[in-house]
Amino acid sequence: MIKDARWIQLTKYVKRTTYNSADNKQRTWESASRLTRPKGSLIDGVGIVAILEKSSGPAILLQKQYRPPIDKVCIEVPAGLVDEGESAETCAVRELKEETGYVGKIMEGSLGVTPVMFNDPGFCNTNLNMVHVTVDMSDPENQSLKPELEENEFIESFTVPLTNLYEECRKLEREGYAIDARVGTLAEGIEVAKKWKIT
Repeated sequence: MIKDARWIQLTKYVKRTTYNSADNKQRTWESASRLTRPKGSLIDGVGIVAILEKSSGPAILLQKQYRPPIDKVCIEVPAGLVDEGESAETCAVRELKEETGYVGKIMEGSLGVTPVMFNDPGFCNTNLNMVHVTVDMSDPENQSLKPELEENEFIESFTVPLTNLYEECRKLEREGYAIDARVGTLAEGIEVAKKWKIT
């Protein structure tokens, strides 16, 4: 085990968690734990569904970012870790500005912030809120963007018309990019809504 890991800790749950399988046998489960969740916070971070309000129709803001664990450039939504005492909404607006330069507004109503979601509960405890944000393209702050990336962040932002998201994911995958599950699930959800005419 790496003793000085900064982001995750590999652990083996035996005594700390009682796990009895369906056949009533005690089992051992190996998992990873994120070390960065602030004290008192229910979440590790946020994923940001940023919708740019364009005259041609709504477009989603996506990012290309190299991810060493999969050795691929991944297509993702903007995201980030919450700071101590920070709400999901505040984190989302801050991270959106830092990573992309865009200034956004949290959507009103229940779509603004999702329930807590677990990224890969069979492997780790990492969780987040998805935060839905609109970006007013007529706002002068959204005309000349000035991202404030950290020295270890190499992120390329781009937009895709929301109605074409699923097709674009397929195209990007054929080009060798990895599709983050949050992006793929959103794209699939749009297609399901189209197919079943859910409005």
